[in-house]
Amino acid sequence: MLKNSPIISASPDVVGGTPVFASTRVPVQTLLDYLKAGESIDDFLDGFPTVTREQVIALLEEAGKQLVGMVA
Repeated sequence: MLKNSPIISASPDVVGGTPVFASTRVPVQTLLDYLKAGESIDDFLDGFPTVTREQVIALLEEAGKQLVGMVA
């Protein structure tokens, strides 16, 4: 599970409990919205400099592992 990990955190005191990239106030959903709209990771990172490339890659890798694990 990613929630409250080194990648994602969620706290009622930060953006009302919305899952955000750890140590930021940037919702994870924002990255997903960017990707869904056809934007690149670089575009996202340009708009949200408090999120690192490493955080984005780690999130996508972990989400992929969890998805594959669900259907395997």
